[in-house]
Amino acid sequence: MSLEESRLIRRYLLWCYKTTKEDLDRIDRKFTQLKVDSYILHQLQKTQKGIFVAIKQRYAESVENFRSYKDKKQHEALEQKFFDANKKIPQAHYVYLRNRLRAIEEAIRHFLGQKELRAIQYLYEEEMTRRILEAREQG
Repeated sequence: MSLEESRLIRRYLLWCYKTTKEDLDRIDRKFTQLKVDSYILHQLQKTQKGIFVAIKQRYAESVENFRSYKDKKQHEALEQKFFDANKKIPQAHYVYLRNRLRAIEEAIRHFLGQKELRAIQYLYEEEMTRRILEAREQG
């Protein structure tokens, strides 16, 4: 394989990895966020007792808004990931994305090697972190 062909294959596999991982992460991250949101909600509810009477109602409304946000996210996450109410049968698209990512990782190993797979995974995490840190409030 020529150097140019190798570069093109690497770029294509990098693009495949990134786009598929993003799609899968859009679903999976909701579940990890829900763990954190549940903890935060619990902490907010614990601190409600110490709130000044003058602002207690507004504070309680803010906590309830957060609870509603969390509940909506949970409902959407379950619908995106699972086909059934018992959460035993995953959605076909979710299974496809998971299997596609595995196949892409195998293709990276095949064409570029395990070291390059780790490098691509690292690049992806760095890019996602950069996006979070550089995100600006829109409005």
